Amino acid sequence: GRDELDVRSSADADRYFARFERIDVLVNNAGITGDKLFSRLEEADWDAVLDTNLKGAFLCSRAAAKRMIKQRDGSIIQIGSYSALHPPIGQTAYAASKAGLIGLTKSLAKELGPRNIRVNCVLPGFLETRMTAALSEEARAAALARHALGRFNTVEDAARFVRTLCTLTHVSGQVFQLDSRV
Repeated sequence: GRDELDVRSSADADRYFARFERIDVLVNNAGITGDKLFSRLEEADWDAVLDTNLKGAFLCSRAAAKRMIKQRDGSIIQIGSYSALHPPIGQTAYAASKAGLIGLTKSLAKELGPRNIRVNCVLPGFLETRMTAALSEEARAAALARHALGRFNTVEDAARFVRTLCTLTHVSGQVFQLDSRV
């Protein structure tokens, strides 16, 4: 949480990651939605979402990569969203931030690959989290109707995939969608 690390702050990210002697894995999973129709989206709302979801991933990746470059090993995993590829109405800022993570992933994979640092992006799908808890039953039903398997992914399955991805030493620059929306 923000009490331990405010991902929007370069100084916080540098201070947080400097305390580790070694960093093997970074999972950038901080995120907020700020859903509003584009015509009602305030600049402050846009900034809050982009600062947390995209700038935060940039700052944390930069700080952690300093250690990873020295050790010539590491894995950075961005937690993206299906909305990056298929944005719904009302998620302009969120979709833009998550699409930006895909670009950040692919760029960092090329730049950090020669130092044996893998960078990938995982789109875990709809998960039962604090972020989705406030959605109406109607919104949940509509989301579920788009899944070919008729069920949502679970936090446990998403975590298992991320854990496995960390062990795959020849995979980088990839985007993995973990649900059954087609």
